[in-house]
Amino acid sequence: MVEGSGMARFTAWLRRPSTRNWLTLAVGLAITVLAFLTLSRLLDDTPLDMIGPAIAAIPVSTFLAAVAFTIVSFMAMAAYDVIAVEHTAPGRVPLSVAALVGAGGYAISNALGFPFLTGGAVRYRVYRRFGFEPVDVARVVGISWFALWFALAVMVGVALVADPADVPWLQEFPLMLDVGIGAAILVLVSVLVLWLATGERGVRIKHWHLPLPNGGAAVAQILAGIVDVVAAAAVLYVLLPEGTVSSFTVFAIVYAMATVAGVVSNAPAGLGAFEATIVAALGLGGRPDALAALVVYRLIYTLMPLIVTMVGLAASEIALQRHALSGQMAMAARIVEPMAPPLTASLSFLGGLVLLVSGATPLLDARVGSLSAILPLPFIEFSHLAASFVGVALLVIARGLARRLWRAYVLALGLMLAGAVFSLSKGLDWEESLVLLSFALFLYVFRRAFYRREDDAPLALNWRWLATVMAALIGCAWLGFFAYSHVEYANSLWWDFALDADAPRFLRASVLVFLVMAAAGLELWIHQRHGHRVVDPLPDSVRALVAAAPATNAQLALLGDKRFLVSDDGTGFVMYAQSGGSLIALGEPVAAPDKVAELAWAFRDMADRRALRPVFYEVGVEHLPLFLDMGLTALKLGEVARVDLEQFTLSGAKRQDLRTAMRKAEREGLEFAILPAAEVPTVLDEMRAVSDAWLDMKSGAEKGFSLGYFDPAYLSNFDHAVMRKDGHVVAFANLWRSGHHEEMSIDLMRHVPNLSRGIMDALFGHVLMAAKDEGYRWFNLGAAPLSGLVDRRGASRWNRFGSLLYRRGNDLYSFDGLRGFKQKFGPVWSPHYLICPRGLDTARSLIDVTSLISRRPSEG
Repeated sequence: MVEGSGMARFTAWLRRPSTRNWLTLAVGLAITVLAFLTLSRLLDDTPLDMIGPAIAAIPVSTFLAAVAFTIVSFMAMAAYDVIAVEHTAPGRVPLSVAALVGAGGYAISNALGFPFLTGGAVRYRVYRRFGFEPVDVARVVGISWFALWFALAVMVGVALVADPADVPWLQEFPLMLDVGIGAAILVLVSVLVLWLATGERGVRIKHWHLPLPNGGAAVAQILAGIVDVVAAAAVLYVLLPEGTVSSFTVFAIVYAMATVAGVVSNAPAGLGAFEATIVAALGLGGRPDALAALVVYRLIYTLMPLIVTMVGLAASEIALQRHALSGQMAMAARIVEPMAPPLTASLSFLGGLVLLVSGATPLLDARVGSLSAILPLPFIEFSHLAASFVGVALLVIARGLARRLWRAYVLALGLMLAGAVFSLSKGLDWEESLVLLSFALFLYVFRRAFYRREDDAPLALNWRWLATVMAALIGCAWLGFFAYSHVEYANSLWWDFALDADAPRFLRASVLVFLVMAAAGLELWIHQRHGHRVVDPLPDSVRALVAAAPATNAQLALLGDKRFLVSDDGTGFVMYAQSGGSLIALGEPVAAPDKVAELAWAFRDMADRRALRPVFYEVGVEHLPLFLDMGLTALKLGEVARVDLEQFTLSGAKRQDLRTAMRKAEREGLEFAILPAAEVPTVLDEMRAVSDAWLDMKSGAEKGFSLGYFDPAYLSNFDHAVMRKDGHVVAFANLWRSGHHEEMSIDLMRHVPNLSRGIMDALFGHVLMAAKDEGYRWFNLGAAPLSGLVDRRGASRWNRFGSLLYRRGNDLYSFDGLRGFKQKFGPVWSPHYLICPRGLDTARSLIDVTSLISRRPSEG
């Protein structure tokens, strides 16, 4: 039994999303480490100083052929988006825009890694301007990925059928088996295309549904994919020295396997895993000319498209700023501008790699000799360490650039300029300095794109990104140990300071780099584990506005778990809190009618600057057009019950149950009273005992944000309706009073369990009559969740799901009972809504709101 329960716990642990994420990262890093260890063994006899001459020996015609094949490959990548966009939303996106986004998006994702995530982010930013929802973008990216993977499959299948004899790792198998595998792959792809042609098809992965292309689109995408993969393979094929591989068909299989290995690893652009597969499969160990071909392949196929994209975007932005573009060219330039942040992230990552690679390889003796005549050795040593620090810092902050964070922009600009200086002062590496200065200039050109100021996560780090950075650092460390493989390592190396002591400088820099990485991981862990909600002290202007507000829910500003966005003139505010990736405002802005729109837009802009989702929770129907104009969507949460006190009376047949409950309470010795706020501290201990007993009965915990909780400082702000028995408080509710006698309501309602049936009916009856006697216009009974949602064929998915939950969830949560309790007072029902972004962000917003409300006060 114990063993079985342990296995069950282990299985449950494996099923957790967080566990799967960690395992994915661990497997990716393990593949990266294994790849570089394999490279170390395979290239053990390869002289590093021969790679430069080998690159110089490559004929110009070969370079031009590689560039030509790269252009063909990226034209095919552009076709991915053109075909996918036309299939998803015919005629909605100009084909020129789709082609630019396709080619530029792949240039970025090929360099930065995680093509599905980075490519999807780029496309979402561009295509949403044409009315694309996230599911449409997912379809575009999914169709393109379909093309890539099936093109790889077709290429492998054709190669196995045409020339399987010399395929590495398959030579031990019978020839007919190889041919059979290739034929089976081709047959399966053909069957899939025929299946797609017979109707609408899709793939469901848990809650995700990805529509697949129809037969015609699938064939077009596979053809584009074949052109892309064949051209990409040809880039490396023409660069490899003659005699390296027997035929292109054999090389195609090796290239496909290397591509898959690179995708599985967490390294950017599959660095390390791709090279290890090529070297191992083709037996290229010990050949500097083959290693030179791999280096040039990376420069031409990975780096060159990134630089071309950078130059093109920078030129279009400069022309736009000078009003030198007009018509369709200007429109296209504005549309593709969202590609700038992920591109700058790639350049930051690349700039960091340049510095780290330079720090891991020997300096040029002639330049160091010239530098030593100008700068003392300690300054050179410091510059080497500083350049390595700048390198790892540029890797870490790159994700913040992709999220348009102003803080990341300022840091990246400063680090690139500092890196340019340190590159000169550590070894007169003017080439690196020029690269970093050009990247800094690109950042400056697009400075307007970085406007977000995110307080909660300053650099937008997550574990997946740190795993990518770690993979890059592992590669740089491997390069250093490979470059100094001839050095005999000893403890004395750590303290060897000399102009020709390159290996000791590399060791010291490596320690610094991994310490910085450890610090970044520790900061992220502390932030995620021990981060807390930041709240503001209650401004005096807010307290005055709460007292005058016409709606009673403004009183929740006094709860002590919120922050405040106050208007410049102090006449209005928005109360909000952050949860997950959402900035959640409670209700509409508390302000005069002519200030509501201004404050709502200010809140939305603030959320955008912080790279967070803007969410308005529990808003009424009055300002619904305002939120729809913001491009947000409205989900009906239920209905709010308000009693018209001018019409309310205890007389009549409809109030018989209420009168009976009040008389019964009197017979049982229960006395009603309204306790002034000044006297509340004297009975707080009694009220706490009532509250604790009530919570035990409900088997629940305190909520927050949109609901009051038992907090002495909060409750002392209000008068309380209490029921006493034998002089002791047995039930209580704090009273919210709006300004100008517009509305009264009850917030926290607690009573001793099993004391008197109908005690809360009696309490409500007394409070309603007290509110009427005091001259209030309305009494707010609060909301009935999911009440009033429409369940018809044409209704939205949310309405139909909410209606289903209302019907089926009644056993767990008495939706009907709550509405029925409030209905006995004859209220007027009005809808209230959750306002949030569309698409996938809607589900995330709902999760964040639920988490915020359910969080215990002690956690905030």
